[in-house]
Amino acid sequence: MEFGRLITAMVTPFDENGQIDWDTTGRLIDYLIEEQQSDSLVVSGTTGESPTLTEDEKAELFRYAVKRAAGRCKIIAGTGSNNTAHSIHLSKVAEDAGVDGLLLVAPYYNKPNQEGLYQHFKAIAESTKLPVVLYNVPGRTGINISVETTLRLAELDNVVATKDCASSDQLSLIIAAAPESFKVYSGDDSATLPTLAIGGYGIVSVASHIIGAKMKQLIESYLNGDVKQAAKLHAECYPVFKGLFECPHPVPNPVAVKYALGLRGLPVGGVRLPLVAPSEAEAAFISKLV
Repeated sequence: MEFGRLITAMVTPFDENGQIDWDTTGRLIDYLIEEQQSDSLVVSGTTGESPTLTEDEKAELFRYAVKRAAGRCKIIAGTGSNNTAHSIHLSKVAEDAGVDGLLLVAPYYNKPNQEGLYQHFKAIAESTKLPVVLYNVPGRTGINISVETTLRLAELDNVVATKDCASSDQLSLIIAAAPESFKVYSGDDSATLPTLAIGGYGIVSVASHIIGAKMKQLIESYLNGDVKQAAKLHAECYPVFKGLFECPHPVPNPVAVKYALGLRGLPVGGVRLPLVAPSEAEAAFISKLV
């Protein structure tokens, strides 16, 4: 399965009552494919506020995204959690919905050891025919999927990629030793170009909601050997890469990008508690950013 170089971790649009706004979800999917040139979309990931989506909402999102995308891009369902049995169940729901792959985050809060991590991901992968993308984000989960564990998992037939946010050192070690078919994505927008430079495959992005087309140009420039142009585009994108997470101090994703989409003429509503809307100062910063 080829998920492409630019994968957008899609926000979940809400209406004024905090319920999923399906009309806006459809417009957002079209916009991300047609205007921002996303190769794949992750639905019900962290950027999609998965911790506050119900199981029924996730299942409907999977079905809706598959139908709306209509083969124009791949749909990757976020079905990972810290409950292996529930992740298996939700992965089967996603498979029945017709998604193209699964994104499985490292189990958060209960902090398994590396053998526990391996067995968790192995059990989910073996429960489905879908390709699996691992998601390592220690800053959110409190646990790191080690290089050694990632490489063990990469030997499983349908574990095809990782989205790793640990460090460039960790990415380098995985890239050097993983099977050639195993794709390594960064989950840090500002590391898009550095990740390509060390042999990584692409980016699972938040900023691509706003500057996806330019990010696609950056990737293609690098792949075509025009490193100077890629570096120029990186410099142009960098303020957005950083600003969506530090406006003007750290804000939880997807607060800033949802507000930014509204400024761009695609209002996707607010965020669900425990997240809150940007402060006046944060909103002013985002307005200047985009």
